[in-house]
Amino acid sequence: MIRSSMLPHHGTSLISSISDEKEAKPFSGRTLMAPPPPLSLVLLFLLLLAIVSSANNDTDSLLDFMRQTDAHGSLRLNWTGGNACSGGWEGVGCRGGRVTTLSLPSLDLRGPVDSLRSLDQLRHLDLHNNRLNGSLAPLLACANLKLVYLSSNEFSGEIPGDVSLLTRLLRIDLANNNLRGGIPSGLLNLTRLITLRLQNNVLGGPIPDLSTTLVHLKELNLSNNEFYGELPEALEIRFGLASFSGNAGLCGRAPPFPHCSFSNTAPSPTTSQQSVVPSNPSSVPGSGAKPKSRGGLSTGTIVGIVVGDAVVLLLLVVLLLAYYCGRYHSKRENRKIKAEKGLRSVESFNGEGYDRSPSEVAESERSKLVFFERRKRFELEDLLRASAEMLGKGSLGTVYKAILEDGSVVAVKRLKEAQPSGRKEFEQYMDMIGRMRHPNIVRLKAYYYAKEEKLLIYDYLPNGTLYSLLHGNRGPGRTPLDWTTRISLALGAARGLGRIHEEYGAAGIPHGNVKSSNILLDKNGIACVSDFGLALLLNPVQATARLGGYKAPEQSESKRLSQKSDVYAFGVLLLELLTGRAPAQKTPPPQQEGGGMAVVDLPKWVQSIVREEWTAEVFDAELLRYKNIEEELVAMLQIALACVVSQPEARPTMAEVVKMIEDIRVEQSPLGEEWDDSRNSISPSVADEGLTSC
Repeated sequence: MIRSSMLPHHGTSLISSISDEKEAKPFSGRTLMAPPPPLSLVLLFLLLLAIVSSANNDTDSLLDFMRQTDAHGSLRLNWTGGNACSGGWEGVGCRGGRVTTLSLPSLDLRGPVDSLRSLDQLRHLDLHNNRLNGSLAPLLACANLKLVYLSSNEFSGEIPGDVSLLTRLLRIDLANNNLRGGIPSGLLNLTRLITLRLQNNVLGGPIPDLSTTLVHLKELNLSNNEFYGELPEALEIRFGLASFSGNAGLCGRAPPFPHCSFSNTAPSPTTSQQSVVPSNPSSVPGSGAKPKSRGGLSTGTIVGIVVGDAVVLLLLVVLLLAYYCGRYHSKRENRKIKAEKGLRSVESFNGEGYDRSPSEVAESERSKLVFFERRKRFELEDLLRASAEMLGKGSLGTVYKAILEDGSVVAVKRLKEAQPSGRKEFEQYMDMIGRMRHPNIVRLKAYYYAKEEKLLIYDYLPNGTLYSLLHGNRGPGRTPLDWTTRISLALGAARGLGRIHEEYGAAGIPHGNVKSSNILLDKNGIACVSDFGLALLLNPVQATARLGGYKAPEQSESKRLSQKSDVYAFGVLLLELLTGRAPAQKTPPPQQEGGGMAVVDLPKWVQSIVREEWTAEVFDAELLRYKNIEEELVAMLQIALACVVSQPEARPTMAEVVKMIEDIRVEQSPLGEEWDDSRNSISPSVADEGLTSC
């Protein structure tokens, strides 16, 4: 029901004039009808009625969205008043009384987006870094969408095939979700598209040549999915290999992708001969031609066939000889280069080659793999012949998984981007790292030094990182990381970091890069600290700026790493385990049209919640399903908060942190010796896929 007070002035005047006319004419025994209003006024009235009704529908849709997703009350305090466009609602922008912008990133919103389907005038939708889930299909009803930012949520299912209905779409970011299936053909019809980000999903199938129709596309990222088949050459040239890395099934022109095999489409010699030698006209069905002699083919025909076959055979022999001679010559040259330079494998790991000066060649002749143990040794040549798979790029270089010919697997970190250092200094650092032996520290097996090439060889740990266990696959079907496993991983990481601090306490040498992606899991699910000592390869200012660990407040001024800053970073890691939330990014978010809200800093967010005595709101919802662990959760939270205090001197030592965690619960690790007999009692998120340990 629309009240007259809600209508514009002329709508009210129309009703008033009709009412006044009725009152001016007394009843005279017959019904008096007011003259009909002009048609234009009627149409205007209906238009205003439609606008008011649509505005109310937008408000109702947003209220439904709040009820479905705002579990923590982030929106309730601000979304007050009867109208979304006139009430100054947070993150809501309007034009002409209709909602055109909805920007609500990083508010921990959880649930589906079905209620947004009626926002048909929505242009800008930014809901990144929440925990929204379900299908993307409801958004197809928002036909006017131009900018869509939904990264770092838990959306699942396939990208709808009818995405082509969003004809005005300019930018779409669906990275870091759980989307499956392939790239729908409808996506190729979005000819105005400028940005397409689909990295870190579970998408598969072949990659179509998007460049044929998406001529305005400036940014494309399909990395870390399950795409397979040949990478279109036009996409590789236009967007670079990094946009497609992390797809093991792809093949292409250059590493890290293997060369595509075309043997199934290449013509065989028999086929080639058949295509060159003319067919006998008498063999053509229905030709009606018959042999001219009783003895079969004529002499001229036989001679022609023999000569043709001989020519074709000779041509094939010449081509094969040229091919194998060239290949043999190339192999000899490669062997010569290997003997002179001592390192072939820049190509083995990333396809980038370079020439060296005579002094560099002389230095590489002295270079070899230096091992820290006697067993399982191999030569540099064995490593360079190994098949290599890029696992990822870090702040100091690139990491590869290398499978040797004997079947053993190692992880190789190539320090191409590290600060240059002399051989003696580098060897001292490596000796310090290589001597470190602890069950919760990743072992450095060997290293290689040359002026232009530095390789570190570690044990390969197959069960991934703590970061992937916590934040990967947060959608439907995810197996939660249970509390017992989280305590075990936290204790293991604390013991490893504590051992480093104890060993080098006098020198004050820190780890310098503590974060959940540097906590690896061995075959038994034991937490192992990785990347120790690499901070020494940079000067303090560079280390603080380039390393991606969680940075303590004092580092912004001191520009130095310390063991106390390690403790702060470990406290952030504990908060990550407790909340299930990733710490705030230290770099600005990607530039987006329409702006957005700042990413919440995890320690500050937790501290603000605790101050308001809403402690229960801190913990990951996946932990709240377990009974009788409330006291343990609060105790671990107190340890984390003690580690992240602003004053470095007020933080505990790592030895004290280890003792406090042991006091919460000390029992046999659920991922240790009883692994085979207790699979059902541990978190199945950790898979027994390997044969190595820290």
